[in-house]
Amino acid sequence: MDGITGLAAVVMFLAIPTALGICYTFYRVRKLRTEERLAAIQRGVAVPIEPDLTQAAHSRRAGILLIAGAVGYMLAFSILARYEPDAMMAGAFGAIPFTLGLGYLLDSMLIRRDAHAS
Repeated sequence: MDGITGLAAVVMFLAIPTALGICYTFYRVRKLRTEERLAAIQRGVAVPIEPDLTQAAHSRRAGILLIAGAVGYMLAFSILARYEPDAMMAGAFGAIPFTLGLGYLLDSMLIRRDAHAS
């Protein structure tokens, strides 16, 4: 169990600063885009509004991300189970986001089918 604790400590040590850096970068890019738009509007330039994604596109994106995350989670714990047999029980919890992702993909298909039927 000591190996898992050390692995978790290293992952957290690297993951937390990386996540903070990603959040700051996302914030900074959005702020720069907003400032650029405001400057263009002040000069009288017509700024096109970016179209929002449809509900089907949002569901499809969420489904793909959840399934990809679940597969990565289960794969990581399957590899870890070679050294620690109890890790396979934790890997089984990857089924939860996997089925949520499948539900989002099903929702996306149903929304698209309803839009074509109308």
